[in-house]
Amino acid sequence: MSAGLIILDRDGVINEDSIEFIRSPEQWLAFPQALEAIARLHQCGWIIAVATNQSGIARGYFDEATLEAMHDRMHREVEAAGGMISHVVYSPHGPDDESDTRKPKPGLLYQIRDLCQLEHLDEAWMVGDSLRDLQAGQSAGCRTALVLTGKGEITRGDLAHLERPDEVVITDSLLDFANRLLSDDPAMKAPRR
Repeated sequence: MSAGLIILDRDGVINEDSIEFIRSPEQWLAFPQALEAIARLHQCGWIIAVATNQSGIARGYFDEATLEAMHDRMHREVEAAGGMISHVVYSPHGPDDESDTRKPKPGLLYQIRDLCQLEHLDEAWMVGDSLRDLQAGQSAGCRTALVLTGKGEITRGDLAHLERPDEVVITDSLLDFANRLLSDDPAMKAPRR
């Protein structure tokens, strides 16, 4: 039996982000502490999934085969560190496209829910570095955590735009999130309204 489900955003949480977009496997550079975090969580029974907006496809910066190559590299590096990512889902749509999967809409999270054969996401975590990650998580019923890597420091100033900003756990990094979750930090178990 698993300890539960953790859904991660990709860019800025697992790997370095770029305003120019990550366009190739060579540009995909993992945060070493994120690889360690995923390994620790996996080894403690958590199911790890990734939900990522990849509008670079809609913008013509890279194609789906290139994205798959990036994700192959991500899987290899995570597995080399002792972890596993069970599911990766992505939205190829641009910000002006009508799409139920592009975060802040929760469609990607519902895809993961269905892949994991869960009825709901009330006990799952959505961990991201942007407001739209947290909005998608709250819309889907997840617990939410903001990491201060990637765009996280900027996002911290925008939390008031969330429906329930007081429910967001703020952590320095994915490794800090993992350490707090696995150490039974009371803030990670706070009751929600």
